[in-house]
Amino acid sequence: MERIWLKSYPPGVPADIDVAQYRSLGELFEQVATEHSGRPAFHNMGKTLSYAELDRMTRAVGAWLQSRGLRKGARVAIMMPNVLQYPAVLFGVLRAGMTVVNVNPLYTARELEHQLKDSGAEAIFILENFAHTLQEALPHVPVKHIVVASLGELLGPKGVLVNFVVRRVKKMVPAWDLAGAVRFKEVLAEGAALSLERVEVAPEDIAFLQYTGGTTGVSKGAMLLHRNVIANVLQSEAWLKQALGDEPPTIITALPLYHIFSLTVNCLLYSKLGGLNVLITNPRDIPGFVKELAKHRYNTITGVNTLFSALLNNPDFAKLDFSALKLCVGGGMAVQRAVAERWRKVTGKALLEGYGLTETSPSATMNPLNLTDYNGSIGLPMPSTSIAIRDDEGKDQPIGQSGEICIKGPQVMAGYWQRPDETAKVMMADGYLRTGDIGVMDERGFVTIVDRKKDMILVSGFNVYPNEVEQVVAGIPGVLECAAIGIPDEHSGEAVKVFVVKKDPALTEQAVLEHCKTQLTGYKRPKYVEFRADLPKTNVGKILRRALRESKSA
Repeated sequence: MERIWLKSYPPGVPADIDVAQYRSLGELFEQVATEHSGRPAFHNMGKTLSYAELDRMTRAVGAWLQSRGLRKGARVAIMMPNVLQYPAVLFGVLRAGMTVVNVNPLYTARELEHQLKDSGAEAIFILENFAHTLQEALPHVPVKHIVVASLGELLGPKGVLVNFVVRRVKKMVPAWDLAGAVRFKEVLAEGAALSLERVEVAPEDIAFLQYTGGTTGVSKGAMLLHRNVIANVLQSEAWLKQALGDEPPTIITALPLYHIFSLTVNCLLYSKLGGLNVLITNPRDIPGFVKELAKHRYNTITGVNTLFSALLNNPDFAKLDFSALKLCVGGGMAVQRAVAERWRKVTGKALLEGYGLTETSPSATMNPLNLTDYNGSIGLPMPSTSIAIRDDEGKDQPIGQSGEICIKGPQVMAGYWQRPDETAKVMMADGYLRTGDIGVMDERGFVTIVDRKKDMILVSGFNVYPNEVEQVVAGIPGVLECAAIGIPDEHSGEAVKVFVVKKDPALTEQAVLEHCKTQLTGYKRPKYVEFRADLPKTNVGKILRRALRESKSA
């Protein structure tokens, strides 16, 4: 297949990357820790860890795990938000040759039980705020080793106060009882006295069992090999590095590190660059988030559309100094035109949209960094990546015609953990991955997502894509957030319903419908409007259309 997108590549971006530069992520980290030992690596709640400090901590974590009898390939779960312990555990597990199982800290006991049983995790590192959930699930899971961390334990003298406030004042740590659990500081102390055994890790070994959100069924573990994730780090570096210059980069990490976008782009890529990750533990506290932003000169920020929108709606955000800002990257969900245009007006920088999946480690496409205005596209295929637009029979569609976006490249997963049947549903014979997203490629190679296959609304035989309706409704000044779904209709099969969170309390249903009349053809227009105080979202801010479809009011 001709890679027509290469002619649209920005100057200096290679067509392909050399995946063989590193054998493993542990090797990559050790090289980074040596080269940048004096630089700051991660910052959280006023405390900064240097690469040298992180090197010592990760050695200790890895050595401690080995001392407990865990061997190469053992699965180790991490159930933490963005705190300093996370990178210490992450790189420690990888250096010991083991496999990381990232766990959403907000999981229920049922969800946690499924993931720990499915992965066969032998150990778990967990923040004490969530230990009660593990306590409930523990009788049914194979975990043998439990390490419990506290929010303030790595923050120095300030940490005593933080723990007091979290435990006693805000009562954010429900009572828990986990027999045999070890405190994280004990792991560091014990591990420091041990030696980390060298483990021969191959590019084909599993680095992560990264579980999908489960919104389309039972959560599945994508097997991301060391070579998959290394490839995506190198692909992202090739695309983004020129915009950063020679100064050590600082990135704002508000998306949780257990999410594949933040894990690869923020944590791993910016560590490779010798950069500083400013970890935001609770990005939903927008006033607190904005206050933290004011303390740093950062050149990169990543997030999802809802996060950028929330920042823009905070009056203090516009008062910040954006002079050092060079890169603003949106992923995880569609970036809406209204948000992108407001972002550029406030910050002076374009909000660039990329695209990927858990199954692609995640980045598959990215817009050029020299883009000045919102283009509605997810950009061009990354280096060493091919995109095909295919019909339901797997045949390539001509340029400009919609079909399923299919991806091939070194970042594509090896398959789903212990689920060959599910793997067969998405992996095509020629190595392409079916994404479930409907898109179009233009003659320059730019890809635009039309919508998710499963979210498409069928009105009188015509396809209506919720993204298009949402873009229109989001352009109404009085709208804060919105989501469109299809609901049964006796005349047209389905009708469009839009859920709206108001920014202007005076906004009416009639005003929404009138605006849509000017922007959408008849069958695409919402027939129903429902105002809500908020919309259901995943923990990273994606709006859950499925939950809206399942709600009684829908």
